[in-house]
Amino acid sequence: MNESDRELSAMAQELWDNDVNRLQPGNDYKISLQGKASILQASDDGNDGAASPLFTFVDENIFKKETFFAFISLLDNYESDAGEPEVVTPEEVAENHRFLDSVMETPTMKIAHKYLVERQLSPRDIEEFKQQLYRIWFELYARKGSSRPDSSGFEHVFVGETRGGRTVIGFHNWIQLYLQEKLGHIDYKGYNLDANSPKPDEKKHIVALQFSWKNGIKPKGSIFIGVSPEFEFALYTLCFLTSPNERVKVSFSIYEVEIVCHHYNQKHIGTTYPVLIKYL
Repeated sequence: MNESDRELSAMAQELWDNDVNRLQPGNDYKISLQGKASILQASDDGNDGAASPLFTFVDENIFKKETFFAFISLLDNYESDAGEPEVVTPEEVAENHRFLDSVMETPTMKIAHKYLVERQLSPRDIEEFKQQLYRIWFELYARKGSSRPDSSGFEHVFVGETRGGRTVIGFHNWIQLYLQEKLGHIDYKGYNLDANSPKPDEKKHIVALQFSWKNGIKPKGSIFIGVSPEFEFALYTLCFLTSPNERVKVSFSIYEVEIVCHHYNQKHIGTTYPVLIKYL
């Protein structure tokens, strides 16, 4: 692990330690991993390694907390089909700002902001920092294959998109996964396991999985489970602004994780998600 990875690991640990809204597995939520997903990319039921949903229980009282409430209000603001231009209403802009206001009140974003200011990567002024966050996460851009603005970092990472009606891209957030599964829009097909990766654990906070959504298949996805929106927002923002590399290794708590973070034109987040390397 190089010096910048060590420094980012120390920051990730600080964010983790201060994630006061994180849910406790087995208590605030329960998941059922069931079987291993097929490596096939087809979405027919013959490849389903899980007969039941992933989530068996979530204490929804957590969704009343300000950052969760503000986050959930953003999930219905997007047209999922990549290539379909986004129309952002004044109400949706206000909801984006409300979410940024709420996360900036949390310990995790305050820690991230302080670190970025010290590294001269972000403005000290809170309002200017929020403008920077808005640009990174919410400004629209044309994703590959589209001629008009049809995507944003937030939509891709936290909400999910479909491409060609058959493939799910992005979609790396557990809250969206839970809510869509509850509505019957998600069919969880089992956990993913690479030759080198550890078997996922229902009491741990990172899962690689396969699922179908809106007639498309996500053959392989990886997400944090049970963490707060502000933890992911802070960690991914740090990785985006501090590292020119598209893969950053960080160690915190009991996890050694690779954070994949693709830049789009060096201005926006293209995608970002965690890949579990090992348990420490």
